[in-house]
Amino acid sequence: MPPTSGFFDLASGLLRRNPGFSRLLVVFAVGGGGLVVYADSNADLGVPSEQNKMPTKKKVVILGTGWAGTSFLKNLDSSLYDVHVVSPRNYFAFTPLLPSVTCGTVDARSIVEPVRNIIRKKGGGVKFWEADCCKIDPTTKKVYCRSNVGTNLEGNGEFVVDYDYLVVAIGARANTFNTPGVTENCHFLKEVEDAQRIRRSVIDCFERASLPTLSDEERKKNLHFVIVGGGPTGVEFAAELHDFVNEDLSKLYPKVQELVKISVIEAGEHILTMFDKRITEFAEGKFQREGIDVKTGYKVVKVSDKSISMVSKEAGEIDVPYGMAVWSTGIGTRPVILDFMKQIGQGDRRVLATDEWLRVRGCDGVYALGDCATITQRRVMDDISSIFRVADKDNSGTLTVKEINDVLGDICERYPQVELYLKSKQMKSLVDLLKESEGNAKKETMELNIEQFKKALENVDSQVKNLPATAQVASQQGAYLARCFNLLQNIDVNPEGPIRIRESGRHRFRPFRYRHLGQFAPLGGEQTAAQLPGDWISIGYGSQWLWYSVYASKQVSWRTRVAVVSNWTRRFIFGRDSSSL
Repeated sequence: MPPTSGFFDLASGLLRRNPGFSRLLVVFAVGGGGLVVYADSNADLGVPSEQNKMPTKKKVVILGTGWAGTSFLKNLDSSLYDVHVVSPRNYFAFTPLLPSVTCGTVDARSIVEPVRNIIRKKGGGVKFWEADCCKIDPTTKKVYCRSNVGTNLEGNGEFVVDYDYLVVAIGARANTFNTPGVTENCHFLKEVEDAQRIRRSVIDCFERASLPTLSDEERKKNLHFVIVGGGPTGVEFAAELHDFVNEDLSKLYPKVQELVKISVIEAGEHILTMFDKRITEFAEGKFQREGIDVKTGYKVVKVSDKSISMVSKEAGEIDVPYGMAVWSTGIGTRPVILDFMKQIGQGDRRVLATDEWLRVRGCDGVYALGDCATITQRRVMDDISSIFRVADKDNSGTLTVKEINDVLGDICERYPQVELYLKSKQMKSLVDLLKESEGNAKKETMELNIEQFKKALENVDSQVKNLPATAQVASQQGAYLARCFNLLQNIDVNPEGPIRIRESGRHRFRPFRYRHLGQFAPLGGEQTAAQLPGDWISIGYGSQWLWYSVYASKQVSWRTRVAVVSNWTRRFIFGRDSSSL
């Protein structure tokens, strides 16, 4: 008998006597050779595997690793879903500190956290692919991707990912408003790579101006830095650049320091228009004192490699020579989103439209967060008849104070513009508004018919406003949607949302409500303007330290938190690095 026959008999005997054995692995080596015997009892004996008994997890695909996508990923219970992340960048970047990266105040690596670190801390189970999303097909629930990593990928690195739920959080691109020459000649400040290019360009302008062959006019041109756009990003970059020049570069390039000019061009009448008027006035006054030229009421119409053409009502069209230009005038929609919007009947919009639960209107299982989408708040007047019908429980055709109070909380939750309108009118409740419209002093006996109800609420929808495209909004949306997904798998969760106005029952989840936590505008010279909830305005050195504290605490990991604080400390002691690396 061959020496291995006994092992075959043993294996077959064990399988016959013990059908519960799922797998048997027998390894036997004779001389220089070997034999491996593998038996799978599932196939031979028909025993179902434990894996087949497990329910299949729903597949969640996340597009993007910006503020919205990363916030969703960090807060999602990945044990409940099969999670896949697709992004052209394998890191998350703390974008509010990009202006600091342009001047060497903070290192680029200090504000980025690898996505795979975030995934590892979640305990694994999440798959990540570094690739661009080039097409979304909501009909077949597939996402078409293309990777640029490597040069020998089969099929040019293209692959398809199917999904049960799709979370679109790919952000936006810079908006050039189709101005000729902007893409070819201007820098943008949206990504870490943009900040690094701007840093190199600033140093190159100073090195070029120091060459002995240039005239004074050519030096002035090379040292004219133009920022198009007076929003927070443009103003903060102008302030950072001014500090960089006066605190660091003036010591290294003393002969050309007096030739430096920084200009901020804004189409509106003021810079920082999204801030309180007091902050706007302080910022404009500070820039004027420090020699930063703020040109308001100017619209850029063309950018060449040598000059910027702009027009104003008073001065007409003028050409301004420049050495470096940074374009920071707002955000535009990415091509893949534009194509997706056409597929779902939103081709006439600027960005994706979602409802208050962040679900993309017009397709199933797709959610959109951050700068690529906006919430289209349902208007009260569109549902006024349904609201009246729900409130009129006794079908009397009129509403009493008690009936109004019974649905007041649901109305304010489903239509937040009602609450905002009441605040603007300095009223405590909807009853006060209804009473004022009817001139009824005895509000406890007030009754309103449908026409009177419509008249009282006809101006409420004037308070409907789109949320700003900020990191704060995107981060809150990601955390909110993750909580909804975590509860979605819990069948014991009771309905907690507002009444369904057009249908019976209640919504399962409360709609997304943005909570504004304040905003900062660093103005250079260790001074920052802060606008916090409650109409609290703070400007000066104290606000700068508050800014340091908040931005350090909001870092995505302890590694980046320590790195950013050490960068600030290094700058205080040694100054900013002026190398072009």
